[in-house]
Amino acid sequence: MTDPSSPLSPAATHGDAADRWLGVRGTRWLAVASLLGLIVLGLAWELWLAPLREGGSWWAIKVLPLTVPLAGLLKNRMYTYRWVSLLVWLYFTEGAVRATTESGISMWLAVVEVLLCIALFVACALHVRMRLRAAGKEAVAADVASATAAAASRP
Repeated sequence: MTDPSSPLSPAATHGDAADRWLGVRGTRWLAVASLLGLIVLGLAWELWLAPLREGGSWWAIKVLPLTVPLAGLLKNRMYTYRWVSLLVWLYFTEGAVRATTESGISMWLAVVEVLLCIALFVACALHVRMRLRAAGKEAVAADVASATAAAASRP
């Protein structure tokens, strides 16, 4: 549950905090919807719409890495938003290559993949930015300190 006095709370009725809460909530759901869209598109593309081989393709397993961050996005974990914004570029690259090298329905599916990737990246980047801004300087400093400590503990 969110603290009613928090700027991210739905109970926050003053303009700036309410707008910030709506922005954070909107970017969260845009990220989840874009990720689900990429999963559904990838499966439909490789199994039914335009598979590389008739009857479906094993390339459908390319969506498996996309299923991993779904729980983290639904649980609103900041770390997940950060690494998904990096993972999505692999799918963007695939979409860009296939959009420029294929024709017919595969080309259009690739264009949709590129658009979903851009939406997911923008949603994740804005979500992280808005949450850090809403949390304040102390939270950003704590976040930087924990990231530094984690990096120092790695071999």
